[in-house]
This record gives sequence, C-alpha cells and structure tokens, in this order.
Amino acid sequence: MKKRSVTFNHNPLLAKGLPVWRPRVVLLALLCGSFALVARAAYLQGVNDEFLQAKGESRYARVIEIPATRGKITDRHGTVLAASTPVKSIWAIPGDAKPTPAEVRKLAGLLDMDVRDLNHRLARDSDFVYLKRQVPPEVAEQVANMKLAGIHDQREYRRYYPGAEVMSHLLGFTGVDDHGQEGVELAYDSQLNGKPGSRRVIKDRRGQIVEDVESIRTPQEGKDIALSIDAKIQYLAYTALQNAMDTYRAKAGSVVVLDSRTGEVLAMVNAPTYNPNNRESLSGAQLRNRAVTDTFEPGSVLKPIIAAMALESGKFRFDTVIDTGNGRMTLANATITDTKPHGRLTVAEVIQKSSNIGAVRMAMSFKPEEMWQVYDDLGLGSSLQLGFPGEASGRLRPASTWRPIEQATMAYGYGVSASLMQLARTYLAFARDGDVIPVTLTRSEVPQVTGRRVFSAQTVRETRAMMEMVTQAGGTAVHGQVPGYRVAGKTGTSHKLEGAHYTSKYIASFVGLAPVSDPRLIVAVMIDEPAGKQYYGGQVAGPIFSNVMAGALRALSVPPDAPITPLQVARSKEEIAARGRM
Repeated sequence: MKKRSVTFNHNPLLAKGLPVWRPRVVLLALLCGSFALVARAAYLQGVNDEFLQAKGESRYARVIEIPATRGKITDRHGTVLAASTPVKSIWAIPGDAKPTPAEVRKLAGLLDMDVRDLNHRLARDSDFVYLKRQVPPEVAEQVANMKLAGIHDQREYRRYYPGAEVMSHLLGFTGVDDHGQEGVELAYDSQLNGKPGSRRVIKDRRGQIVEDVESIRTPQEGKDIALSIDAKIQYLAYTALQNAMDTYRAKAGSVVVLDSRTGEVLAMVNAPTYNPNNRESLSGAQLRNRAVTDTFEPGSVLKPIIAAMALESGKFRFDTVIDTGNGRMTLANATITDTKPHGRLTVAEVIQKSSNIGAVRMAMSFKPEEMWQVYDDLGLGSSLQLGFPGEASGRLRPASTWRPIEQATMAYGYGVSASLMQLARTYLAFARDGDVIPVTLTRSEVPQVTGRRVFSAQTVRETRAMMEMVTQAGGTAVHGQVPGYRVAGKTGTSHKLEGAHYTSKYIASFVGLAPVSDPRLIVAVMIDEPAGKQYYGGQVAGPIFSNVMAGALRALSVPPDAPITPLQVARSKEEIAARGRM
C-alpha cells in the first residue's frame, strides 16, 4: 500500500497572518530600553559620577588613622622619664587570610602566640581582628616579608620608661591603646594624650599602600609634662629605701622629699616596686603608691604639733616643766605609758625624749575643737589635691565625737591617720615659719610667698629648736644627723591597727627638715613592719632620712650651716635602744 506523505503547508494556523502592530511594539520597547540605558550611563558618568567613584574607591581607597605621639614626661631638668617609641600592631582580614599550616606555625612563632589561638583569631567572622599589639619593628618586618594575603600591620606607639623601677609608682604606665592606667600617666592623661589624624591612601589587592592621596586631618601631638621631680634625688631615695628594705626585711616602705620653698615634690619612692616596661607578673601590692594611697597612724611624729600649740597659746614656754611621773598615767580607765620614767621634763625635753605623757598633759589643756582646728589647718583628714589617682585623705574625726582618752592618744599620733605625703606637707609649717602651702608634682620656678598661716614665726623657731634636739645627743634620732648640716625632725613608732585591734607589728617613721638655719628640704620616711629587734623610728627610719637628706642637699648645692663633725652615735646596746625609741 502506498504511504501518504504528510505536509504542513496547508496548516490553517500558518496561513493566518500576524498583526502589524506587534513587531513595532517590540521594536519600540527595545529602543526605549536602549535609550534608558544610554541615558543612565550618561547621567552616572557625566552628570552624577560620585556614586561610581565611591564604589570604585571603596575597592582600592582607604582612610587610615595617623596616631598622635603621646607627650613626654620629664623631670625638672628636662631628663626624659617617659617617652613613646614607634611599634607595629599586626592585624588581619580573616576572609582574605588563607595561610597554610606551615605559614601559621611560622607566624605564631614570630608573634610569640599559640598556634590554636592564632587559628581561632583567623577564623573569626569579622572584617578586622588584631593578632598582636605592639610588636617590635623588626618582628613586624619579618611578618611583612612573609607576604601573607590578609595579614597587615599598622603603626602604633609604646611607652618606654628609662627609670624603670626607680620611677614606677610616680609615673605609672599606659595600656596598649596608649592611655594612662596609673600614676602621672593617668593623672595627666588628657594633656599627654594627643588627637590622632587621618589620611586617604590607595592600596593594592594585598592591602599594601601604593599611593598617598591626601591628608584629611593633621594629628595633634600630646603636650609634654615637666614634673617637679629631680631624677638624682629620686634615685638617692630609691637606693636608700631598697637598702633599708633588705636590712630590716620590711614589708613595705616609702620616702618623700619636698622643697619647702615651692611645695614641689622632688622625690617619691615606694617599695615593693615593679618595672613598668615589663608588667607580666604584677600584684596589687606592687602597684600601690603607698606614699599617697596608704594611711597609717603616725605616732610621735605629731608631737611637735602639740608643742607648737602649747607655745602658741601662751600656756607653756620652751622651758616650762611638765611632770611625767614614773612613766605611767591613768586616764578614763586607760593607762598611757612612756618607754621609761622621765620624771620632770621641760617642753623641749618632752619632744626630745618623745614623752607620751608630756604630750598628753599639753594636749589636755585645750578644748577638742581647738586641737581639731589646728590638725585641720595643717591638712590632716583632707585631700592633698595632687590629682594623683587613689589619693587618700586620711582620718580625722569631728571633735564633737572625741572622748578624753581619744584626745589624749591623738596627741601622740594614735586615733588619727595620714599618708606619708600628708605628714610631709604638715611639716611645711615648721619649715616655713608657720604657714602651709599646697604640694605639687609639676615644676614651679616661683617660690610660694605665703600660704595658710597656722603658727607664728616665733612659735615655729622654738619648736624647730626642740626638733633639732631630737637628732642630738640624748634625743631619739641621733642616727638622723647629717654631717655639715643642722637637722630637725621627729621620730614615730606606732603599733599597726588590723581590724579593731593593735598588733605587735610596727610602723617606723621619721619626718625632718634641713638646714635648720634656713630650711630648704623636708624628708619623710615610713617603713612598714621592720623585722628583727630594731623597729623604732630612730633606729630604722632615721638612717634613711640621713642618707637621703645628705645626698639631696649636696645635689641642690645647699650651703652647710654646721661644722662637719663625726656623727654622735650611741655605742652600747642600751644606748642604741634608748636613743632609737619612739
């Protein structure tokens, strides 16, 4: 059978013609779309090109921060105590960083990091992560030579302290962001810390800068701070304190040196200390600037204040006799004792022998409000206003709360607390003929003419004579003598108060001034918990005072006011014990 061929030539659908308007509409739509694209392109590239430029620049242009250099800290003579040195910080873009395991191990070794920690940082879901802050420039260069994608560095600054342990508590230190954390660095952070700038640069795909386009903001460098500290005197005080810490196996100690003419702090050292350049293993005890943050009951150091009050009132004279009896006195069911019976003593001898009973008999002749007012005028119980972080104000309770026994104990330094810096400021009254001026950590070339008047000049001259007797034969601080200079001061030995009870632990102190004929310097010493048989202020703190005062006076070229004679020291054990007490 013959097959029939099938064709579609006669399909009625194919024979039907299309409408004329349809292709025209399609062509018109294509032309309109083309014109719209051309117009949009012309608009973006010719009229409003900021969008495309911004998108393009976002792929190669960057605005980077220019760190400002932190201001230097210098001593009064311009010696640099703290300065910022350039370092690098290594950072990464985790999405771009694809180092091999071998490269990770090498990078971790250069950055002194654990490999797992480094891998954890590189795996973070972020556009920026620090790998290591403040690495030395040579290490950063080795990292850069590895040419790892996504690993970059930026310039920063790290603080360097040439004085290390000698200046640590005074200066403090800065953190990784170069902001002050302790000491002067924190107290003057707003002045030392500058304002960073910025600039626009072009980077390649590896993040390397290939062109510096423009500066947007110029960095403002931090201001330099000139302290009142004398680096030589600071070192003298540090050496003397460290020697004493080793000799007496003490828990802690502090030394402060003041210029009585200006109120400037010439030295301030503490022990134990630390190296601010390496702070990996620090404890809270090492960080404390005890001279301003720690308070203690000063003991007999306050007795000259009572003597000055007695003279100023006219109730007592320099040679007025006070009966201290057999060395025991009962007041309100409490017994006050001297180290030994002194019998009848003049007011001057009460200070020379450091008689508790003599000081109490003078103090009890005043109303509590009168005694409180003098203590307050001298700055006890109030802030030093040095601006130093952690500064303590001490403790001086309102006079209305004093019981008779409390007024009595405050006469010889119990029941009131102060920092060593406060005690040094208190003695400005005895070095400046009766007035007290503020103390300062910054250099001041202009002497303070007058301050808050507390005692008359005549009263101070007589009190100073009593204090000079303390360092002479028969006094409690013969070890505080300075060859070639007349020295005045007062020892202090107080039991430590822990909780609500006094312990068998001691704080030995000495505060003095020189030269007596024209006082220039005040040196205050505190030794916390000296071990062994020697714990009296005259035995422990007196020699430190002598060494520091002698070196400081010579460093300042202060003329001697006494013939250079051998020190008058006790020879027998009994004499040492008797002269070193209180």
